Amino acid sequence: MKKLFVSILFFLAICPAFSQQKINIIPQPAEVKLGTGEFVITPATTIVALGSDPEIKRIAGMLNQELKRAAGFELKIGSYPSKNAIHFKLLPEVALGKEGYRVRVGYEDVEISANQPAGLFYGLQSLLQLLPYQIESKTLVTNIKWSIPVVEIKDVPRFGWRGQMLDVSRHFFTKKEVMEMIDDMAKYKYNLMHFHLTDDQGWRIEIKSYPKLTTVGAWSVKKEGQFHAFSKPGPDEPRDYGGFYTQEDIKELVKYAKERYVDIMPEIDVPGHSMATVASYPDLSCTPGTYVVNSGDGFMDWHAGGHFTARVDNTLCPANENVYVFLDKVFEEVAALFPFEYLHMGGDECAKNFWEKSPQVKALMARENLKDMHAVQSYFVGRVSKIVSAKGKKMIGWDEILDGGLVKSAAVMSWRGMKGGIQAAKMGHEVVMTPAEFVYVDYMQGDAAFEPHVYSTLRLKKTYQFDPVPVGVDPKLIKGGQANIWTEQIYNMRHMRYMVWPRGFAIAEALWTPKANMNWNNFIPRVENHFKRFEVSNKKYAPSMYEPVVKVKKAPNSRLLIDFDVEVPGVDVHYSFDNSFPDNYYPAYAGKSILVPVDATQLKVVSYKEEKEVGRTIVFPVAELKKRAK
Repeated sequence: MKKLFVSILFFLAICPAFSQQKINIIPQPAEVKLGTGEFVITPATTIVALGSDPEIKRIAGMLNQELKRAAGFELKIGSYPSKNAIHFKLLPEVALGKEGYRVRVGYEDVEISANQPAGLFYGLQSLLQLLPYQIESKTLVTNIKWSIPVVEIKDVPRFGWRGQMLDVSRHFFTKKEVMEMIDDMAKYKYNLMHFHLTDDQGWRIEIKSYPKLTTVGAWSVKKEGQFHAFSKPGPDEPRDYGGFYTQEDIKELVKYAKERYVDIMPEIDVPGHSMATVASYPDLSCTPGTYVVNSGDGFMDWHAGGHFTARVDNTLCPANENVYVFLDKVFEEVAALFPFEYLHMGGDECAKNFWEKSPQVKALMARENLKDMHAVQSYFVGRVSKIVSAKGKKMIGWDEILDGGLVKSAAVMSWRGMKGGIQAAKMGHEVVMTPAEFVYVDYMQGDAAFEPHVYSTLRLKKTYQFDPVPVGVDPKLIKGGQANIWTEQIYNMRHMRYMVWPRGFAIAEALWTPKANMNWNNFIPRVENHFKRFEVSNKKYAPSMYEPVVKVKKAPNSRLLIDFDVEVPGVDVHYSFDNSFPDNYYPAYAGKSILVPVDATQLKVVSYKEEKEVGRTIVFPVAELKKRAK
C-alpha cells in the first residue's frame, strides 16, 4: 500500500494536467516535476554565473534587466555558489543537445543548467514565465512577492527550426519594430526569423551594386482599405510610402537577433513577385515597358483552384542573361550580410502568361529542350541554386520550386498544404513545414463578420493541431516549421501582434513540445496567463478564441436557425435579437439551434467565462445570415 501511495504522488508530480496548475510556461516543457513551496527573489538574492564562458554572465545579466524594470532592483552577480542565489552554469549532458536545459527551483536556491549557452537562454525564458505575470510590466510594480514555485524542469526542443516569417515588403516595419518582434519570438523559444525582404510592393534591403532597388523600388503610394482592391495610383500621387534597411541596419539586426539566439534568413523572392525589381530595372523583364512599384491595387486575376494570370508582367526574365548577373551580385551582397546557412529564393506564385508570349523564352525552350513553363521555371531555379551555392549557402524556396524538377541540394518550404513537403521529403529533400491551413497567422481568427477581412479563417484550435511530421515521412528530413506573417492587411506593429498572438503560442508549442505533451485543455489556461502578461506590457493580442463562429441553416419553414461554434471550454455565448447589447443576464446558447425571429434585423452576441466578459460584442446583420444560409 505504501508503494502505491508513493507511486501516486510521483504521478501527480510529473503529469502535466496537475503540474500546470502553477506552471504556465509556453511552450510546454518536456518534463515537469512540481514540488511544494516557493523560492522568493528579494534584493538580497544574488545571481551566480559559474564558468569562464562570457555568455553565461551575459545571459544571467538579462534576468537583472527584467527585475530592474518591473521590480525596481538589481541583483549582485557573483561567481561562487551560495544560498539565496540563482545559479547559471554549463554542464555536459548529451541528452540536452544544443538548446535543451534544466531548471531546478528549491527553497534556498535556483539552478539553470545546460550544455550550451542557447540552453541557458531558454532556461531563463522559462524561469521568467515562472514568475508572476507582472514581471512583464514596463513600469515599476509594488506590493508583489516575486516568487517562483518549487519545481524541476528538463526540456529539449522537438525541432531545430522554429521560425516566424515577417513580410516587410507589403508594409515596411522599422528596425526598432523588427527588434521588438525578435524579442517576442525569443520569449517563446523561436529561433529563426525568415525575413521576406522583396516583393511587388517594395524592395527593402540596400544593394550597393544596384542603388535603384532602394531609390525607386522601396517606395510606393500609400493606400488604406482593402489590399488588392485599392484604386490605381494616379501619376501625381507621391511615391513616399515605404522604406528600406541599410546594410548597417541589417548588420545591427543580425547581431541583435544572435544575442537572443535567433538566426535571420533573408528571402529575395524571384522570379515572380518582382514588380519592385523591374520598376527599378525594367530591362530585367521579358516584357518591354515602364513599371511602377505596386501599391496594393490588383494586377493579378485569381481563378478557382489557386490558378492565376498577371495583367502586368511582374517576373524576371529566365531567358535574359543579365538577370543572372543581377542575381549573382545581389546574392553576393546578401550572403555577406547574413551568416545563416540558408538563403531563400522565393519561387512562389510565378505568373507565366507573359513568358508564354516572349520570343526570348521560346528561344530558351528550344535551346535547352524545355517542354513547358514548369520546365522553364525549373531551369531558372537551377541557375539560382548554382549562384547561391557559389556564395557558400544552401538554397531553400517555396514548394513551387518542385514543379518541373529540383536540384538535390535544395530545401523546400511547403506552404500549399503538407503535400509539397511530403513530395519533397520522399524525393530526399529537407523540408520546412509551413502549410497555410495551420500557420498563416495573417488569416482571420474568428467569424468573418467581425475580423479584419483576409482570404480565409484560421482558428486557434486549428493552429494547435499543427504537426510538422506527416505520416509516412522520414522525420529526419523535416527540419521544423514556422508561422508566416504576410502583411497585406497588417499596417502597424499593434495589429501585427494582434494577428500573431495567441496563434504564435500554439505554433511555438507545436515546434518545441513533445507531441505526447500537446493538450488543448491544458494549453488554454496557460494562454490566459500570457494574456495577462501581454496586458501588463501593453502588447495587443486577439481575444478571438472566446468568440463564436456563427453557423446558419434553414428550418423546414425557411426560417433561419443559428448555432454557435465556440472553441474554448467554459465559454458562454449570450445573444440578443432586439438590437440591445447583450451581457451575461441575456439568454445563453445551450447547444440547441436558435430560431431567428421573423422581424429581427440583427443578431448581437457576447462571450463570458466565469461571469467575466472575455469576448467583444459582435453584430451580425440578419441579411448577412440569410446569405450564409444559401
